[in-house]
Amino acid sequence: MRFAVLGTGFWARTVHAASLAGYPSAELVGIWGRDLGKAQDAAAEFDVRGTDDLDALLADVDAVSISLPPDVQAPLAERAAAAGKHLLLEKPVALSLAAADRVVAATEAAGVASVVFFTNRFRTATSTWLEQAARTTLTGGSVTWLGSLAGTPFDDSPWRHEHGALWDVGPHALSLLVPALGPVTAVQAGAGLGDLVHLVLTHTAGRTSTVTLSSTAAPMAAGIESWVHGDAGRLVLLPESDTATDAHRVAVDELQAAALTGGAHPCDAAFGRDVVRVLEAARRSLGSGCRETVAA
Repeated sequence: MRFAVLGTGFWARTVHAASLAGYPSAELVGIWGRDLGKAQDAAAEFDVRGTDDLDALLADVDAVSISLPPDVQAPLAERAAAAGKHLLLEKPVALSLAAADRVVAATEAAGVASVVFFTNRFRTATSTWLEQAARTTLTGGSVTWLGSLAGTPFDDSPWRHEHGALWDVGPHALSLLVPALGPVTAVQAGAGLGDLVHLVLTHTAGRTSTVTLSSTAAPMAAGIESWVHGDAGRLVLLPESDTATDAHRVAVDELQAAALTGGAHPCDAAFGRDVVRVLEAARRSLGSGCRETVAA
């Protein structure tokens, strides 16, 4: 499958393009960017074409791997889908439910495959953990995801600073809790210092979970903890050493499989839209101070 990478930033180069370059089951054809110079510089690292002409690049590929701010990603994903290209998307798929709905509608209208790159969902340890959870009668779970943008390549990301950890790492937490505990039906959110946010999620069948997120935590407090609990005790998701590039290659393979079979992937654009639906409810709850229902 021939791929174009849309985006020229750190994650686009070091994960998306690096994953595709030289990978036996995929071909990196070119890199698109809003700034032609940056696109050409990024493309030169991988000896492919760099361009700001999206239509010309889409004409030469089968799929796009998008690494752009979510408000930029959504309309470009619609455009690529309308051109018949399969979509490997970043999380969150959009910053509003309306925009996410349009991405899903575009994939359905075009009949193209889609996968959202929730990094942990493409790691062996997570697959094993979810399989164990599926064999357990669960009551609830928790994810704590504390980090800091300061001093990282993401510190110059305006959308992350504007929308905070809820929209940046919140999708990762939901990508673990939803398949384990079921769809979220209601959210109660509370804010702390910096961009710290706490969520109490109600899932189907009466299960509940809690989520704590921050991208402004002190370095000594940083860390990720994920677990669910039920009749078999507590199932803890242990950290895995696989790189994001390794996970991206798994996502590439699974996108190609979905395109070949025509089946829906568990992390497709529709699932990405469901995650945005929960994030929107959490945003409403932060504003209202009330428990907010997640519309079906």
